[in-house]
Amino acid sequence: MTNNQLTENGHLRHFLTIEGLKRSLLTEIMDHAEQFSSISHRQIKKVPLLRGKTIVNLFLKIAHAHAPPLN
Repeated sequence: MTNNQLTENGHLRHFLTIEGLKRSLLTEIMDHAEQFSSISHRQIKKVPLLRGKTIVNLFLKIAHAHAPPLN
């Protein structure tokens, strides 16, 4: 089974789900997240490493056909 989140070299291309990812890669992601958490406390919140990159947070809730509408 191939994992579309990973490049041919095993590097993370997209982070869509934790399914199929090795524990070591998940730990690396969490370590990077911890380092970036301090950026929110800076006066200037720009990071040269992310220049030209798009960061998107997307959360979906799947609605079932017979579920009442969310209000």
